[in-house]
Amino acid sequence: MQQIFNFIFKNSYRMLFLLLMVIALSLTIQSHSYHKSKVISSANFLSGGVYEKMNNVEEYFNLKIQNDELAKENARLKSILFNLKDTTKVPYDTISGVRKIDLITAKVIKNSYSVFENYLTLDKGYRQGLKQDMGVVNSLGIVGVVENTSANYATVLSILNVKAPINAKIKKSGHFGSLIWNGKNAGFVQLTDVPRLATVKKGDTIVTGGQSTIFPENINVGTIEKVYIDNETNFYTLDVRLFNDMTSLGYVYVIRNKDTKEIKALEKIIKKDE
Repeated sequence: MQQIFNFIFKNSYRMLFLLLMVIALSLTIQSHSYHKSKVISSANFLSGGVYEKMNNVEEYFNLKIQNDELAKENARLKSILFNLKDTTKVPYDTISGVRKIDLITAKVIKNSYSVFENYLTLDKGYRQGLKQDMGVVNSLGIVGVVENTSANYATVLSILNVKAPINAKIKKSGHFGSLIWNGKNAGFVQLTDVPRLATVKKGDTIVTGGQSTIFPENINVGTIEKVYIDNETNFYTLDVRLFNDMTSLGYVYVIRNKDTKEIKALEKIIKKDE
């Protein structure tokens, strides 16, 4: 306490000067509108800068929440588009009044792309509605097919897998083939068994064929890069440059087709009769 008093006593003249200067400045500002407006403007500039920095920090920490919300909104919009394709521009099943296809958002937490049989791991499982044989897509195109699920996680058979054929077609001509990966380049897959009658050009778009319950029709896959003729089968084999960068995946959408169970049950009956 004694030291505080000593400090005040030693600096009493300086403190008095500062006090009087503050009083004088206050009186000047209060009595002159020009000076007052300048002070207020400067204060607003400083406080605005501080608030802006604080807001930037807050927005940074809220990016995950915003990304989650955007993914959900994209899923909602994509489900509407898929239903439009499947129901002749009517987004609902007119009998039951519900959509036939829903999308579940998920995030890729593990991704392999350097071996012959590549898999993804998602942060959603059967508790969130994921089941085996559900298609997985993102904003650019197809990603793979759900293979196994646990309560809160799922493994996905990547399209970069030599054992994962997918029905696909040339968008312009409608000719079908089997989409498979030859295990060589993560940026390309191959469309095999395309008939020689098909008109094939470099740059043509390849999309899903829709001949299964896994993927709706016309989901993007990639573009034709090279065309080969298989000498054994006399069919085309096409190198397809993927729209997706399979080495860098974030949010994805899992396709839930509500008619899958009914279709599979009907197909089983047909197989028994054959």
